[in-house]
Formats: sequence, C-alpha cells, structure tokens
Amino acid sequence: MGAGRVCRGGSADGPSSSISPSSAQPPSETASTSVTQTVNGSHDFKITGYSLSKGLGIGRYIASDMFMVGGYSWAIYFYPDGKSPEDGASYVSLFIALASEGTDVRALFELALLDQSGKEQHKVHSHFGRNLEAGPYTLKYRGSMWGYKRFFKRTALEESDYLKDDCLSVRCSVGVVKSHTEGPKVYDIPVPPSNINEHFGLLLERVEVTDVRFDVNGEVFNAHKLVLAARSPVFMAQFYGPMKDRDKECIQVDEMEAPVFKALLHFIYWDVLPDIEELTGLSAKCASTLMAQHLLAAADRYALERLRLLCEVKLCEDVAINTVATTLALAEQHHCQQLKSVCLKFVALPENLRAVMQTEGFEYLKTSCPSVLTQLLDYVARTGEHCAVTHDYISQALDGGDANGRRVKQRV
Repeated sequence: MGAGRVCRGGSADGPSSSISPSSAQPPSETASTSVTQTVNGSHDFKITGYSLSKGLGIGRYIASDMFMVGGYSWAIYFYPDGKSPEDGASYVSLFIALASEGTDVRALFELALLDQSGKEQHKVHSHFGRNLEAGPYTLKYRGSMWGYKRFFKRTALEESDYLKDDCLSVRCSVGVVKSHTEGPKVYDIPVPPSNINEHFGLLLERVEVTDVRFDVNGEVFNAHKLVLAARSPVFMAQFYGPMKDRDKECIQVDEMEAPVFKALLHFIYWDVLPDIEELTGLSAKCASTLMAQHLLAAADRYALERLRLLCEVKLCEDVAINTVATTLALAEQHHCQQLKSVCLKFVALPENLRAVMQTEGFEYLKTSCPSVLTQLLDYVARTGEHCAVTHDYISQALDGGDANGRRVKQRV
C-alpha cells in the first residue's frame, strides 16, 4: 500500500500562497450600543377600614391586587401592626414585593402615602430622581421585598391628613431596569406616512364605482354605501339595518342645504374639514361660521362625533356679535356644553348684550330656546359682574322688548 503525502504550503517549484501586506483589505468598521433604561408603571392601593385592621398582628399584612410592570408581577404589602416584633406595633410597615418568578430583577421603587387634605404633602420614599451609589435595588427571587419596617409612627399617622374617613391611599411606582444591545442596521427602508384618507378621498371622485345617490335640494351626490356605513352608525342602520334603504337608487335628504351635505361627504371621505371659502365661494368670516353651524347640526344628525367636536371648536373660536345668539341656540339643541358656556359668557358682557339683542339670531333664540335666557340670568347672577344692568336687559328681552322698553322687531 502506498503512503499518501500531505502538501503543506507551496512546493519549491509552484507559486507562493502568501499574501503581501499591501494587498490586504482594511478591517471593516462596525459599532453597537448597549441601552439600559427603565420600564415604568404605578399602582394605587386604597386601604379602607384602617381602624379595623389594627390588631391583625405583627408580621401580618394586607396585600394589594397584583399588577404588571416590566414583564413582572408586583404587589404592595401593608402591615398595620408593623413587620418587626422588636418595634412592638409602634409603626406601620410598607413594602413592595416581587410576586412572580424572577431572578436578580433590578428595579427602582417609590412608595408614597398620599396626603388627602389637598395640600400635596405626601410622605414619599423614592429611588427615582436620586443619584444611587449602589445602583438599582436587586430582588433575588419571588417574594423578595423592598420597603420600610418603620414607614410611619402609628400614633402620628392616626393624627395626620394621610388618614381620612378611616382610609389610607398608597401609590407605588416601579421602574424595572432593562438592557439591550443595538447593532448597526443592515437596511435603510424609508416608510412613507399613511395616506389612506387620500385613497378614500379620491374614491369619492370615482363616480363609476359608486352605488348610492343622494338628492339634496335638487343637487345629486354620488357615494359608496360601505364607506358611509363604516363612518356613520346612522348610515349603517339606513343601509344594512332595519331601515334597509340598500335597494334605493336615490335617497332624498330633507332639511339640509346642498353645500352642507357636500362638506359632510368631504369629511367622511377625507377625515378633515373642507376649505369653506373654496366650497362656498365666500371669504367672509360669517360665511365660515354659518357653515360650521350647519355642519354641527349635520354631524349630530349622522352621529359623526369627531366632526361635531371640530365644529364646536371652530364656533368657540369664532364667537361674534352677529352670530353668537344662533350659535347659542345650536349649542343648546345639540348638547354642546362647552360651546354653550363660551356663548353665555360672551353674551353676558354688558358691552355685548345690547348689540346681540338687536340681531336676528336673538329673536330666533327667544322663540326656539327661551329657557336659555333664564340660564343667562342665572349665569350673570353667579358671576356678579354688572348684574343689575345685565339683569334689566335680559328681563326686558323675556318680556319681548329691549332694554329701553321698545318692542324688538322680529327679523326672521
């Protein structure tokens, strides 16, 4: 049997396999970062019937429900007679405990006994916001605790503002320390922002794929039943509920102007208010306010809460002498409490009231929502500013005349 031969390196006659230093590639440069931060959470624990818990026994506790922070379960332990026998029930003890399996869980803690007098003078022991020489506290295993055996002298606690109606309130905050290493990304894929509203908005212009038409004062609008139903529970019931208008080719919309319905459809598809000037061809502020008033009523009619709130915000910003009375009536009819409050405050000013009473909107307010005038009187009485003068103006209005005793001409 012949012996095999192992060749090591090149032969004397063959080419050399060594690489010269000048031909070597430079080392690649990479980097990574270790990130250490806390995952924070808190839990409020209310202890009622404190006096009944006394006498429970040293070392015996009342526990909160378990709560999750940083992937671990925790519980607050309150010892009404203290945790340590050597203290002889002179102190209450308060601890936070790891209530789930875990090994060497590192965390920051804060235990606070809340001041119930409103003075915000809480009794707080905290790791947060401090320069910790030894770092975060480490809990070795399930049941490990952090806290204070002598958290509060019991006699002092019972005379303090921390105890109210025989109740104590405790707040515990936990910050679980988590570390991870971030390496360099091997990809760079830019993700554009969501443009779903643009797709839906453009869908409104595709007349050939619509499946429902609306006749609003002789003007016809095309739309999609599924889109309308997804946005409005009223349309959902109309097309797919007991009302079942799904088979109608054209639906008549009463008591609404065509530009308002057009603006309503614009919001349903685009989720933003339309450009009022572009929609109406009018640049006056009062035109914008009028459209917002009509849109608010339409939003309430079709249960479009976001649109209703957007209109309410705009009307709060655009309160003016010639429109406030109509807006106030609208706020009363559609239960817009903040808008109503803004309008009442504006009308109640003596420098505004006389001018508001001369507007057509005030006549409409008197006939449609007479109770609001009484509420205006109550509002003025509560504020106490220029009460007598304003009270006289409104009292005259309730009787059908102005502040000088003249009948106010109806302008409707």
